[in-house]
Amino acid sequence: MTDAISDAAAWAAVLRRDRAFDGRFVTGVLTTGIYCRPSCAARHPARGNVRFFADGAGARAAGLRACKRCLPDNVGRDEAAVLAAIDEIRQAEDAPSLAALAQLTGYSPTHFQRVFKRAIGLSPAAYARALREERARDALSEGGDVTGAIYEAGYGSASRFYENTKGRLGMTASAWANGGAGVTIHWAVVDTSMGAMLVAATDKGVCRLSFNEDASELARRFPRADLVEGGAAFEKLLAEVVASVEAPGDFAHIPLDVKGTAFQEACWKALREIPAGETRTYAEIAAAAGNPRAVRAAGSANARNNVAVLIPCHRVIRTGGDLGGYAYGLDIKRELLEREAK
Repeated sequence: MTDAISDAAAWAAVLRRDRAFDGRFVTGVLTTGIYCRPSCAARHPARGNVRFFADGAGARAAGLRACKRCLPDNVGRDEAAVLAAIDEIRQAEDAPSLAALAQLTGYSPTHFQRVFKRAIGLSPAAYARALREERARDALSEGGDVTGAIYEAGYGSASRFYENTKGRLGMTASAWANGGAGVTIHWAVVDTSMGAMLVAATDKGVCRLSFNEDASELARRFPRADLVEGGAAFEKLLAEVVASVEAPGDFAHIPLDVKGTAFQEACWKALREIPAGETRTYAEIAAAAGNPRAVRAAGSANARNNVAVLIPCHRVIRTGGDLGGYAYGLDIKRELLEREAK
């Protein structure tokens, strides 16, 4: 089909209905005479009836017509509309209304809402909120004035910031900006079948899980936090974490206290939604996080994951099936995947 995508890879993307490949090729169905996006929700045709084309023009030259369900020729227009809306949201002092964004892009409000959410994974309003939170997080992480950072990010008041980010930021903004100041973090290093494992948690959830590290790593990450070894309440959580690592599976019941940009947190959420025993590529994680083109950023989000196993970045592999890298070594990654496959 093309030098970049083999027919085998294209067919696999069609079977997954992978939106990350929309715009990279179209699927021609010879028996019906139509061509579709890879993500088309229509029933899959037989493989022998399919031919892949680099674009709609190639498919039309072969006598095929565009699918009226997935509208494959609108991919470019949709992408341009979404990019224009993102630019408008980023530059606006106040979040633009859905009606204003629809007028800007030439879509009806209802249709544009669907187009934007399909591409980004969030509604325009939710994206604007996430962007504002991300700006506040970045400013706070730089160690600047907390109140100034909140107002500069676009919040009308400090109370509005705390209201909107409650349950998502974990540590308070002040503690975040000051290396964990005022926060108590309980920790322990335990022996597991995969080596020594560091587990640390605030009162909101696990904030660090790593292999072959000790409390010095916590001190580096949270230099002003009160680091306490062990603790009665912590022991119960620790036991659950150890059990989940020794027999990897569903980690959803274990609370986490993590921080990241809006996109990083979307990647981590996508990682937690991968069923045990399955893997995903970086491209698939980027698409699930709402930005199919941000494959490198998805890799960066993987690398910045502070909570190994519970945010299962070990389930991400390269497109060709190679295991790729892992912060704690390929032996641990391979062992985790083998256990989950059983």
